[in-house]
Amino acid sequence: MPSLAWRKALKWFALALVIIAGDQLTKIYFNSHYQFGELREVIPGYFGFTLLYNPGAAFSFLADAGGWQKFFFTGLAFAVSGWLGWNIIKGKFQPLMNLAASFIIGGALGNVIDRLLHGHVIDFIQVHHYTNWYYPAFNIADSFIVVGAVLMVIDSIRHPEK
Repeated sequence: MPSLAWRKALKWFALALVIIAGDQLTKIYFNSHYQFGELREVIPGYFGFTLLYNPGAAFSFLADAGGWQKFFFTGLAFAVSGWLGWNIIKGKFQPLMNLAASFIIGGALGNVIDRLLHGHVIDFIQVHHYTNWYYPAFNIADSFIVVGAVLMVIDSIRHPEK
């Protein structure tokens, strides 16, 4: 029988698994229905879907570093996810921080799956401006990581003693 701490943590880990599943399903869809580099406009001049591969991290950081970055970012994602998961199990977080941690774990491990399976992260959301300004393409996992980080900041402002 799982301990009370594990049972309380289970819902947060289940949420992370739902995020991973949703992330992977969207990536499978775009990787199989789009050609690399193709852009299909949803809101012409502002928003669309594409298929791009990112061997680096956010904003293609270290994308051309020669391959070692895959292992670095994979290890970093496991370390951060492990630390967050351990703190969820130990009950060290308030509910908002648990939510943030679940978002970050789900997003980080979603991108790890890409790195391990493909050697790069699959990105497909493209925000741009008709004047040829393009925000770097991103994916569902990236979105959850960012929202999770914002929720962590909000929680740290609400509970500065933690």
